Amino acid sequence: MSTLTFLGAVGEVTGSCYLLEVDGEPRPHRLLLECGMHQGGRDVEGANAVPFGRLATELEAVVLSHGHLDHAGLLPKLVREGYRGPIHCTADTAELLEIMLVDAAFVMAKDLEWENRWRGRAGKPAIEPLYDEDDVALTLSLCEPHGLGRPVHLPGGVTLVFRDAGHILGSAIVELAIPSGGQQRRLVFSGDLGNPDSVLMKDPEKVYDADLVLMESTYGDRDHRPLAETLEEFAQVLEESHRDGGNVLIPAFAVGRTQEILYHLSVLYHQGRLRQQMVFLDSPMAIRVTELYARKRKSLDPEDLKVLNIAAHGDPGQYLPILRLTRTVEESMAINRIHGGAVIIAGAGMCNGGRIVHHFRYNLERPSTRLVIVGFQAEGTLGREIIDGAERVRVFGEDLAVKARVHTLGGFSAHAGQSDLIGWAGAFHGQPRFYLVHGEPGAQQALQAALDESGIEAEIPVYRQRIEL
Repeated sequence: MSTLTFLGAVGEVTGSCYLLEVDGEPRPHRLLLECGMHQGGRDVEGANAVPFGRLATELEAVVLSHGHLDHAGLLPKLVREGYRGPIHCTADTAELLEIMLVDAAFVMAKDLEWENRWRGRAGKPAIEPLYDEDDVALTLSLCEPHGLGRPVHLPGGVTLVFRDAGHILGSAIVELAIPSGGQQRRLVFSGDLGNPDSVLMKDPEKVYDADLVLMESTYGDRDHRPLAETLEEFAQVLEESHRDGGNVLIPAFAVGRTQEILYHLSVLYHQGRLRQQMVFLDSPMAIRVTELYARKRKSLDPEDLKVLNIAAHGDPGQYLPILRLTRTVEESMAINRIHGGAVIIAGAGMCNGGRIVHHFRYNLERPSTRLVIVGFQAEGTLGREIIDGAERVRVFGEDLAVKARVHTLGGFSAHAGQSDLIGWAGAFHGQPRFYLVHGEPGAQQALQAALDESGIEAEIPVYRQRIEL
C-alpha cells in the first residue's frame, strides 16, 4: 500500500511538508508534497535546521502548491543537502519562486552576519545559513513549470494535475492519482484556498473526486467579515488618520496581500476617498512581486482589472499616481522624517523582521498613528503580540509603548473562511477521508466540529503520523 506521512503544518499554520511513498520494487518511490519553512518566533529556527537526512537523496520528485515560504521556503535547504530531482509547480509559481527564494537567502545572510559578529565576540563558533544564493540558483534550475489542468506523469505511475486555488499568483490545488495496493487512489491537497471575496484572484476551483483530502484550516474557526464592510472601515481609518495628522502603517505580505491593498487604495483614490498624498511601498521584494503581477495580468481576474482600467482611463500608470516605490535603504530611512499624511506598506507581514519594524520605532508611540493589520499573525510573532493587546513591545532592543491605534481587518484575508472551506469540502462526491492541516489547534477543532455538522468526518493528524492511501 502507498502511504502518506505528515511532516509539517500539523497543529500549526506553517512548515507544510508531506512524504508520499508509492508502491514500488525493490523499494517505494518517494515523493515530497511541499517543502515549507516554519515561521513565527525564534523557537521555529530549530525546526527549520533539522536535517533532511537520507530523504534529500532518496526523493524522486517534489510537488509544490504555491510559492509562499511556508510551503516552499526550505527547498534550497533540501537541494543543499543533496536533492537533484525535479520540482513540479505551476508556471507562475516558478517565476514567483525566483523572487521569494533569492530574497529569503539574502535576508538570512544579513541576519547571520549580525549574529555571527556577536558570537565571534563571545568566543562562540559561527552559524552556517540554511542555504545561500548558490543553493537557490540550483533550486530554480530544477523547477519544472506546468499549466493548470494538464496531466503530469511522476515516478511510480503517479499522475499530477494542478487546479486554480485562487490564493496568490500561481497557487494551485494539487490532485494526485496514486497506485496503491493494485488500485488507483486519488489524493487532493487544497494548498491554501483563496477567499472568494479577494480581488485580483479567480475563485478556487471545486474538485469532485477524491479518496483522501488534505485541507487547510487556517481560518477554520470563523468567517471573514464581508469585504464591503471591511473596505468601509479601511476608508474610515484612512480618513481618521488624515484628520489626526498621523501615518498609516500596513505590515503586508509581499505576495498577494500587498497587491490587494494597492488595488483597494487605487479604487479609493479614484473615488476621492484617499486623502493622503503619499503611499509608500517600502519592500524591495513586494515591489518585484507587484511588477510580476503587472506582467501576469492574464492570470488575474479580468473583472477586477476592468474596474481599475475604467477608473484610470486604460492607463496602468494612473492606477495609483501617488504610489512611491522605495527600493533602497536610504529611501526607506527617509520615510521616517515624515510624521503624517503617509500610507506606509512594508514587510514583513507578521512584523517579525523587515522594514516595518524600523517604521515601528518612529511611529508606534504616536497616538496619531494607525496600524492596520491585514493578514494572519502566527503565534510567537511581534504582530501577534500587538493584536493580542500588548501595551509595550521590544523592537531592536528598545522598549516601545504601543500608543498607535491598532485595527485588524480580517476581511482582506487571502484564505478561505470557515463557510468557504465547508462549501469546498462539500463538493466532493462520495465520502473521502479528510485530514485538516495548516491550522492552529483551536481553528482545526472548530472546523472539525462544523464539518461534522455538515455530515463530513475529518481527522486532525499529528506530526509524523503515517496513513495508508
